[in-house]
Amino acid sequence: MIEELKRRNQAWVDGKTSGDPHYFDRLVEQQNPEYLWIGCADSRVPANEIVGMEPGELFVHRNVANLASPQDLNYLAVLQYSVEVLKVRHILVVGHYGCGGVRAALEYPDHGLVDNWIAPIRTLSEEHQAELAALPNEVARHNRLVELNVRRQAKQVAETPIVIKARAANSGWPHIHAWCYSLATGLVTDLDAPIPAPTPKRRRKAKFLGVFG
Repeated sequence: MIEELKRRNQAWVDGKTSGDPHYFDRLVEQQNPEYLWIGCADSRVPANEIVGMEPGELFVHRNVANLASPQDLNYLAVLQYSVEVLKVRHILVVGHYGCGGVRAALEYPDHGLVDNWIAPIRTLSEEHQAELAALPNEVARHNRLVELNVRRQAKQVAETPIVIKARAANSGWPHIHAWCYSLATGLVTDLDAPIPAPTPKRRRKAKFLGVFG
């Protein structure tokens, strides 16, 4: 099986260079993507192919259920590099209908270590329990939770100091988008207009007691 992958790799290289001998020379020289894709690790959701882009045109970060956790240093490192170094103009947070991680959050058997990872989605489902319970079936509940999760993760991206700082310096860029991909049709749905910057919170003046009173 591994030898077959090597054979396919060689066939892919031959296909690229037969019509464009300098394809890989150009690829080595530059990486200037305008987009960061934060998506699910599901093997059925190939980021570049879905939006018809070549290597070098889309910076990609993937994990189970497309989470943008403020505690995930891997995601934060990707976000910082793409925003501050690559200067991406758009951040796409992309979930997909049929996501196993989101489905697991709706279930309560023990899934092992992954339960720790999907805990934020389970909390999200509890926050929207009434809305989800009113839907007609499990498929509808699952699809709705996929959408709610994408919106929540996009909002968390917008609230990172990395993005807030960049938007302040670049007239509101990068724009953040919440998308859902359909395995059944291959199409993406834009759930919202670009996610706005968070409203600044007023800082409360600290009151010092004792000698500082």
